[in-house]
Amino acid sequence: MKKFDLGRYEESVFSAGSCLLKFLSRPLNRLELMADSESEHNSIHRNFYIPTYILAPNASSNSLRLPDVPTCPVLVFVNSKSGGQLGGELLRTFHHLLNKYQVFDLGEEAPDSVLRRLYLNIERLKGNGDRFAAEIEERMRIIVAGGDGTAGWLLGVVSDLKLSQPPPIATVPLGTGNNLPFAFGWGKKNPGTDLNSVISFLKQVMNAKEMKMDSWHILMRMRAPKVGSCDPVAPLELPHSLHAFHRVSPSDELNVEGFHTFRGGFWNYFSMGMDAQVSYAFHSERKMNPDKFKNQIVNQSSYLKLGCTQGWFFAPLVHPSSKNIAQLTKVKIMKKQGEWQDLHIPPSVRSIVCLNLPSFSGGLNPWGTPNSNKRRYRDLTPPFVDDGLLEVVGFRDAWHGLVLLAPKGHGTRLAQAHGIRFEFHKGTADHTFMRIDGEPWKQPLPENDDTVVVEISHLGQVKMLATHDCRAKSIYDPSSQFSHDADEVDSDEENSVNEERRKFGAADTFKIPDEVKKQNRSHGRKPRLWALLRNLLAFRLERH
Repeated sequence: MKKFDLGRYEESVFSAGSCLLKFLSRPLNRLELMADSESEHNSIHRNFYIPTYILAPNASSNSLRLPDVPTCPVLVFVNSKSGGQLGGELLRTFHHLLNKYQVFDLGEEAPDSVLRRLYLNIERLKGNGDRFAAEIEERMRIIVAGGDGTAGWLLGVVSDLKLSQPPPIATVPLGTGNNLPFAFGWGKKNPGTDLNSVISFLKQVMNAKEMKMDSWHILMRMRAPKVGSCDPVAPLELPHSLHAFHRVSPSDELNVEGFHTFRGGFWNYFSMGMDAQVSYAFHSERKMNPDKFKNQIVNQSSYLKLGCTQGWFFAPLVHPSSKNIAQLTKVKIMKKQGEWQDLHIPPSVRSIVCLNLPSFSGGLNPWGTPNSNKRRYRDLTPPFVDDGLLEVVGFRDAWHGLVLLAPKGHGTRLAQAHGIRFEFHKGTADHTFMRIDGEPWKQPLPENDDTVVVEISHLGQVKMLATHDCRAKSIYDPSSQFSHDADEVDSDEENSVNEERRKFGAADTFKIPDEVKKQNRSHGRKPRLWALLRNLLAFRLERH
């Protein structure tokens, strides 16, 4: 019997392993690269692609159908002007990867027009028995790329359309602060726009979890000035989330003859005072010199410089106490539904922030996590995104704000409330600064016996997409010790108020036309019958 040579065996194994390593580490040839590219392309189609006939009402349904319903069909909205050149580059990459009809430039078409057209076509297809269209609707997800203001615009539209199956939304950080995407795990730095980066993001969207987030409604009543030094002058140059809204119903108590009433909403924060003043200076500078603000790092450094030049770091020396929050406005909060009470504001507070998310000014958390004593004696809780509560925080100056950089740093916790109301009367200041979700404006204050009123109240929830390790937390998460004590957040709580307060004003409610309803009823039985016959035929073919 031949003796086994262990040395030669090890040598042969080592030689085979070396050959395998050389094979795996060699440069891929063109055919292999093409095969990998084709495989990736097929994966994109299989998971994210929406056929043209779903998106375009006049397209033929026979030649454009996919064999299977995509796992995660996405609609992509890109603000091509966001992020300097990044918005345009991202738009081109999405166009390359997906159907060009499922990717939209918000500078060319508003999201309410896109969604109205799409969902009307889906209803028609469903009426004709198209199960493919029905499953696309069930699995649909939305991606919006832009700043916090752009994301808020789309959230308002989806909320106001009141779709039967509103799609959850993922946000791509293309702005300066990017608080909304950061809170839900999508990062705060501007993303890569190359194919691999976008494919990686799409896969994250497919694996993301759904979370509900509170929506907050704003009513603002004022007498718009026609002349004077205050900017904006009539028509008011308000943020996009307020600018386009009509007056509320005449039956509303905030409507007074000679006054203008605006409505809108936010999902991240409302702030007033010195922080909004710095933001306003930044936006004004960027509007006048857009070529200087095409890089996120440059934007952030410019923001810091403006904070210094505006006196935010030397507030007690530069800014008069007449512009402090307590001297500017009377504040009321709603701790229990329907019950307003005065909120004491410390005299030194120069900025007040009403937070919905644990992310502000580029990812900082002004509320922090109250310790057990604060929870017991002041009834304060950690910041949850779906508890129906706003966290109200005050700051004295920029040095106070720098405390947030410490591990357990936080601002002055003023209250948690279901609503907040600011009343401005004639005083020594003729204006203040406000902002919602990163969009600031210069707000005129009363000159006579008038009153400017800003009222914020809870209005339902929206569905967001989040990574599994995101900062945003739900009060209904089993790991939260507060889940059993959570107040019920009624998504239909607006039933108790008039129609104008049920919406943000971003879009008219989506309604199925009567002719489509009639078509759906007339075709309702026939598609189910054909589906039954097809299933029976398929079963018989399988048996034979």
